[in-house]
Amino acid sequence: MKESDKNIENLIDKMMAENTLESPSMDFTSKIMSHVLESEKSKSKVYKPLISKTTWILIGIALAFLFIYNVYFVGTENNLDIGKSYTDKISAIVSGIHISKTIIYAILIVPFMILIQVGVLKNYFDKKYEL
Repeated sequence: MKESDKNIENLIDKMMAENTLESPSMDFTSKIMSHVLESEKSKSKVYKPLISKTTWILIGIALAFLFIYNVYFVGTENNLDIGKSYTDKISAIVSGIHISKTIIYAILIVPFMILIQVGVLKNYFDKKYEL
């Protein structure tokens, strides 16, 4: 080794002997864990519905307005004739279609099963994410 390397090594040894080893305080772990818990709480998602309350209120008002308008401002005689002609056309189209019992059962059972699955999955994810 060179002389300068030995001098540097001696200097480092001397500095290390003078300084004492620092150790953390007794409550170091608890302080760190409290900071971690605070940061986790601040990162948690806040539940926000897809459709806000004001939107639901506006939808309700619009439906109420349409219902009131239909009851009070639309003539009933003309509506019955138009409705009857559409009903006759639809029944003429549908009368030629034959649907098997299997398809009817599927049409009736599948939505019911989907509703059950939605409920089960919602419950699962609520427990998983603690909403």
